[in-house]
Amino acid sequence: MCGITGVLYFEDREPSQHMLQAMTDVIEHRGPNDSGFWTENRIGLGFRRLSIIDLAAGHQPLCNEDESVWIVFNGEIYNYKSLRSMLTDRGHIFRTHSDTEVIVHLYEEFGEECVKHLRGMFGFCIWDRNKKQLFGARDHFGIKPFYYHLSGRQFLFGSEIKSLLQAEGMNRLIHTDSLLNYLTFQYVPEPNTMFEGIQKLPPGHFVKVTYDGDMTIERYWDPMFDPIDRPFDEYVEQIRATLEDSVKHHMVSDVDRGCFLSSGIDSTAIAAQMKRIEPIRTFSVGFEGANNETIIARQTAEALGTDHYERIISKDDYFASLPKAIWHQDEPVADPSAIALYHVAQLAREHVTVTLSGEGADELFGGYRIYNEPSSLRPLERLPLPLRRMINRMARMLPSSMYGRNYMLRGTTPLEERFLGNAKIFTESMKSEVLRLDSEMLRHYKNPQQIASEYYAKTKHQDPVTRMQYIDMNLWMPGDILMKADKMTMAHSLELRVPFLDKELFEVARRIPAKYRIAGGTTKYIFRKAMEGIIPDFILDRPKLGFPVPLRDWMKDSTGIMILEQIKASGIEDYINIQAVEEMLHKHRNGQGDYARRIWTIYIFALWHVTYMEDVPQKAVLTH
Repeated sequence: MCGITGVLYFEDREPSQHMLQAMTDVIEHRGPNDSGFWTENRIGLGFRRLSIIDLAAGHQPLCNEDESVWIVFNGEIYNYKSLRSMLTDRGHIFRTHSDTEVIVHLYEEFGEECVKHLRGMFGFCIWDRNKKQLFGARDHFGIKPFYYHLSGRQFLFGSEIKSLLQAEGMNRLIHTDSLLNYLTFQYVPEPNTMFEGIQKLPPGHFVKVTYDGDMTIERYWDPMFDPIDRPFDEYVEQIRATLEDSVKHHMVSDVDRGCFLSSGIDSTAIAAQMKRIEPIRTFSVGFEGANNETIIARQTAEALGTDHYERIISKDDYFASLPKAIWHQDEPVADPSAIALYHVAQLAREHVTVTLSGEGADELFGGYRIYNEPSSLRPLERLPLPLRRMINRMARMLPSSMYGRNYMLRGTTPLEERFLGNAKIFTESMKSEVLRLDSEMLRHYKNPQQIASEYYAKTKHQDPVTRMQYIDMNLWMPGDILMKADKMTMAHSLELRVPFLDKELFEVARRIPAKYRIAGGTTKYIFRKAMEGIIPDFILDRPKLGFPVPLRDWMKDSTGIMILEQIKASGIEDYINIQAVEEMLHKHRNGQGDYARRIWTIYIFALWHVTYMEDVPQKAVLTH
């Protein structure tokens, strides 16, 4: 796991070592073991290395035999040994045992089609001297990041935004459309970022940039579900065999490995498969109170026989780590569990360099409770359209606290309008109350429904649950789940691997009918059945908790006042109506509604603004 940076100028000039040094130094946490640079006219590549495979060699930037192809690569390729064997048979000569060099020769052999052969997580950039072209790619699911900036004079890229901000000529401006969408999604949807002029290369895409500044972006893979009605038991066996194979591949490394362990089925399944192969260490964190996940995780570790470590996060610990976590995130992600992930990564890094985790299982197998909604709403959706419209109008006139109102509203609202993914913090009407942006901007930006409509248009032929999963695969998973997973683990120089997000396992999951995913009154039904006899029985049917952060309670004590004061001092009054935030906090503390997530979303934006838009000494946030 590493950090990559680079620049391609569209005029004759060689990138300065000083600038590349600054771009790579700022992401030292992604690769504390080594650094490297390579430059010539117009092109410069920078690299930070966290040594995982071929510890002695594998220095980057790395080239082929005649130095016509140069690469910087962040990630792990799990099928690199079989690819190396195939390429050797075709006459390619290797100087290292690293997976990085495999990509170089794969590119020589297949060109841009090389990405279709890779099984793993990656963000890489290749400079092709002969074509005078830069070729970059991001993995199928978006596990690893890839940011870029294109102007009339240069193309910048990097694993983190903060690298790009070190380059000459970069201004820090807020992209207002991104702010508007962030308030709904709690993250900025691809391909935009919160920074004007900086984009994310979407998952499953590659980018080509020529010597003269022409850029093209193409999609090489699409996580499209295509259910086939086969016997239930056939899918159960395929899940077991493919997950076992994926975990084996994800355990390949030359350093110590471990596993995050929560109270749920996903991480338990990974830990159980790992334990079948070797003795392992597991790690969990929790908060004091009724939903302390460490209690169940400890019982699970005992049942599996792992070497277990745990830590309780106090409220003081949580808030003390916020400035560092916000700096590492690059752009605001208002998922409270991101900070818990920061702490469990810190704990794990005290013992291992690589950890496996359960991200992706919910998106593949239908694990979120919201996926039960199409079934529960079916009685209303079967009604004639005129009657549904009348019920919707009536429901809107009822008091918001009235029992059954929300059910009537959702049941008479088309799926495309009611489901945007796992988070929907502010509605459009709420935004108009809390934002200070002009009304024209609110009317004309590409709003959340328009963003989601691109994915809904591709799934018109599919059932509602499958359509919801496709939305989450393209929005929620890369924007929230994988973004926080990468940034919060890399903050501690810890490599995170996610065996569920393996293209071979997805090939099984994409074929499973919705009736097998959502059944028996539970989510992920077929996956739970597949794990019978593999994980402890008391975990099989436990409801999903995530990292249950007690924000609601914290905001009712003095913490709420502290949060409000920090929002007021953050300099966001040009964007946010501070009085509206005060009113939300007042209602929350008086029991007039639950405003915790809305306040938190604004709070994280405020902290991000202080970190990246205000004149704050870097040392205040750079300390690990």
